[in-house]
Amino acid sequence: MPAPNLDALNFLLARRSRPAKTLLAPAPDRATLEKLLTAAARTPDHGKLEPWRFIVIEKGAMARLADVAQDRGTALGLDAEQIIKGRTQFDQGHLAVAVIEVQKPSPKIPPLEQTYSAGAVCLALLNAALAAGWGANWLSGWPSHDRDFMTQALGLDAHERVAGFIHIATESSAPPDRPRPDLTAITTWLDT
Repeated sequence: MPAPNLDALNFLLARRSRPAKTLLAPAPDRATLEKLLTAAARTPDHGKLEPWRFIVIEKGAMARLADVAQDRGTALGLDAEQIIKGRTQFDQGHLAVAVIEVQKPSPKIPPLEQTYSAGAVCLALLNAALAAGWGANWLSGWPSHDRDFMTQALGLDAHERVAGFIHIATESSAPPDRPRPDLTAITTWLDT
């Protein structure tokens, strides 16, 4: 039998994202955040392509991103509620890491596997932040899918896109647990 890491397993069995709107200052400092980014960068990465990178959005940049979201939402003709939702994560944010998927040409690693790796980085960063005692939440929303927002707010190139915004700050309250999937409904066992 393998030697279990019960602390890590118990953490994963009980992990719960913290709603971004409940996160308060302070946020991690750069040295602390670098440790979390180092943990996230240990994500499985077929072919060692590193098909992702990080953009750290500090408090001073949040207002600019909120304004870009407002302008883009208006240009897209979104309704007021959608525009507010798109800008709110930046208006209320203290620190976020944009995980950027960077598609790289590879004869061996298909683009979809690169997308999976970028998603895994998001979860790894989220879990690293939670394990370190911070409140954290993985958000996306329409700004993360709007090419002009990606270009204007984050300076992304055509082969890059947002995999997620991981908001990290101080937890103001522990949210109640929510219903979890019924394993019997989503698991198939193949024994032959």
